[in-house]
Amino acid sequence: MAGEVLRALCLVAVFEGLFLFAAPRGWKRAAEQLLMLPDRHLRLVGAIVVAIGIVALWLARG
Repeated sequence: MAGEVLRALCLVAVFEGLFLFAAPRGWKRAAEQLLMLPDRHLRLVGAIVVAIGIVALWLARG
């Protein structure tokens, strides 16, 4: 279990790095726009992303 979590975190790091490598300006613009959003909206988006991730994991483990 711990190995799977570590592999998943490593995969997240790879994807984050790819976004920064491939489109640094776009990433900066997105970060600037996120700073302007109210905390409530960011929490809502975060909750939606977490829910989608949990459903995707559930479907993938199947």
